[in-house]
Amino acid sequence: MLEDWQSGGFGFYIHWPFCEAKCPYCDFNSHVVQKIDHDRWRDAYLDEIDRYAALLPNRVLNTVFFGGGTPSLMPPDTVAAILDRIRKHWPMGNDPEITLEANPGSVEAGRFRGYAEAGVSRISMGIQAMNDQDLRRLGRLHTVSDARQAYDIARETFDRVSFDLIYARQDQTLEGWRTELREAIAMAVDHLSLYQLTIEGGTAFGDRYRAGKLRGLPDDDAAADMYDATQEICEAAGLRAYEVSNHAKPGAESRHNKIYWNYGDYVGIGPGAHGRITCGGRKWATAAHAPPGQWLDGVGRSETELPAEPLSRQEQAIEYLLMGLRVIEGIDIRRYERISGQSISHDAVEHLTSLGMVRLSGDRLRTTAKGRPVLNAVIRELLPVGH
Repeated sequence: MLEDWQSGGFGFYIHWPFCEAKCPYCDFNSHVVQKIDHDRWRDAYLDEIDRYAALLPNRVLNTVFFGGGTPSLMPPDTVAAILDRIRKHWPMGNDPEITLEANPGSVEAGRFRGYAEAGVSRISMGIQAMNDQDLRRLGRLHTVSDARQAYDIARETFDRVSFDLIYARQDQTLEGWRTELREAIAMAVDHLSLYQLTIEGGTAFGDRYRAGKLRGLPDDDAAADMYDATQEICEAAGLRAYEVSNHAKPGAESRHNKIYWNYGDYVGIGPGAHGRITCGGRKWATAAHAPPGQWLDGVGRSETELPAEPLSRQEQAIEYLLMGLRVIEGIDIRRYERISGQSISHDAVEHLTSLGMVRLSGDRLRTTAKGRPVLNAVIRELLPVGH
């Protein structure tokens, strides 16, 4: 009998925790340090891969993702060693997707060639803005010229290149965002991740916002107009919104992220990495220690992670709902009921359908273009009573 995770696939995530500078909006587990012992870090990742291989043998691996931090600061030899060790333990599916995140300032042609030779097939670039003033405000070290040059190098080296942009920035106008987005699309991209700026606690922007010093942020109506313009411009360019914040030409979707959204299994290694793995007939949530030094010191003693948490059927069903309704394909109602052991609320589905927020077609429940911007409210309506 197939285990549920096989409906979503199996991926591997490696977190590289180091950056050249900490961006003021970023709440990811990233750190700026003077010196990195690259040999020790490489060996630590290899040890963690071996540990998970003993737990999860006999699987076909679909995707690998190097995230961070800034993984393009990793030596290509380290990336090659990691991928060689992963291949040793798990057979790869046909045409595996192997993604590495890069910042334009850390790009050089020789390093990119090294990643490609190691087996990286897709680059995800953190460009974030298409004007230099806003790049400086966002704490980015690169210029628009650097970004264009880095993107060209990536396109010459890899078949698939994506990049990120942030909108609803300080003093940004709707017309300014329209111009910027069209400039980005004109670079012949086939995948864009487009995120509204959110102010997170524990970040420099969060501190400034609380002190009343982060001025010029668009109000909710202006941000909603920018979201609507994003959908309109990307759709016209053939970049379908296959997920709330991700747009791609057919076939260029991020297959690794779709494992998350389709509630597959994924191993997460490196400081602060999270995972979802099925082992011994149960689904487990894993979380690595976030401080890089603590994680590194725990390698070899099986002390890199907090104790794994078994997920109840209801918790799994809620996670499937939370992730699956983000993508345009939606969720499989029968799978939801197999996971949870109970039916989804038909009253809630009917109510949301009458509001034009969701659509039920056969066994698939999808959010509509109207429902996607208010996804959290849609999900609250569908959650089991008492949650």
